[in-house]
Amino acid sequence: MAGGPDRSPGYAYAALLDYAAALGIKAGLAEDRARIQAEMLLEGDLMGHTTHGLNLLPALLDDLASGGMKKCGEPRVLADHAAALHWDGEFLPGTWLMVRAIEAAKLKVRNNPVVTVVVRRAHHIAGLVAYLRLATEAGLALLIVNSDPSSRTVAAHNGIGRQITPNPLAFGYPTQDGPVLIDISTSTTANAWVRRWMAEGKTLPGRWIVDHAGNPSDDPKAMFGDPPGALLPLGGVELGYKGFALGLMIEALTSGLTGFGRADGAKGTGGPVTLMLFDPSGFGGLPAFKREASFLADSVRSSKVRPGAASPRMPGERALALRAEQLARGVELYPSIMPALAKWSDQLGVKPPTPLA
Repeated sequence: MAGGPDRSPGYAYAALLDYAAALGIKAGLAEDRARIQAEMLLEGDLMGHTTHGLNLLPALLDDLASGGMKKCGEPRVLADHAAALHWDGEFLPGTWLMVRAIEAAKLKVRNNPVVTVVVRRAHHIAGLVAYLRLATEAGLALLIVNSDPSSRTVAAHNGIGRQITPNPLAFGYPTQDGPVLIDISTSTTANAWVRRWMAEGKTLPGRWIVDHAGNPSDDPKAMFGDPPGALLPLGGVELGYKGFALGLMIEALTSGLTGFGRADGAKGTGGPVTLMLFDPSGFGGLPAFKREASFLADSVRSSKVRPGAASPRMPGERALALRAEQLARGVELYPSIMPALAKWSDQLGVKPPTPLA
């Protein structure tokens, strides 16, 4: 996949995976943890979530060096029920904790058709969409919600001051064809996108933030000024009460269930995460689940198209098509990613991969 003048050259997936894993190992992670971290980050890039892929690796390496991310140890089990687990992640690698949590849920789902795992103090778990295929490929459905009680960037509906974080929600489920993969934030956009647009001197696609006086704005600098502005909830000025309500629900399902959050003055990158794994075979059966899911997906795809709009598609279709293309032809990273990793390549003595011709 050749890169244009404003695009990155393509890299072989295996070479990128080995490179990102080697950086993690040199930074002090065990090989299995470093490799899982690399895999989950790369899943974001493969599916076009370029702010939550290898773009995060420099910050993760910084936290490994500073001690903000714990290199060794196991999550502390706070509760172990027949169909639920409660862990203290103790700021271990969030990507690794997530994979471990899904594996633990899969063991319990054999005897319980719905299993919940709640983890407090997980380090940054990266893009939620990266984990959904771990469930859908096994004929399961997976819900993930995440917050960060150490940070505030999103205003309440009709408010000005920062209250919560973008609080993403992801849900994946199988159909008779490919899976449906949903990954959204409960704010108008993610913090990382605002920072990227500001660094590149761009305006936002819409008036997605409010400045410190409460005026809707498309200027990313208004969010990080002094005094700072805030992200609007999903739905914006008119319908933001819906997005903020969803954000509050996620606060309850994460910090609330873990018993540790904003009221405790939580600090550290990352935060609580809750996942729920569903086994359709414990209810109406997997064939019936897929039949219903596929019927609706086919109906959506056959919708009449609004004038001037693209054809309706199911969530995840474009991401999965891009993933398959990049695995076959090469992974095209966002142009700023490899330059940001150059410092760590030099410092840790890890040679970057060679771009594809």
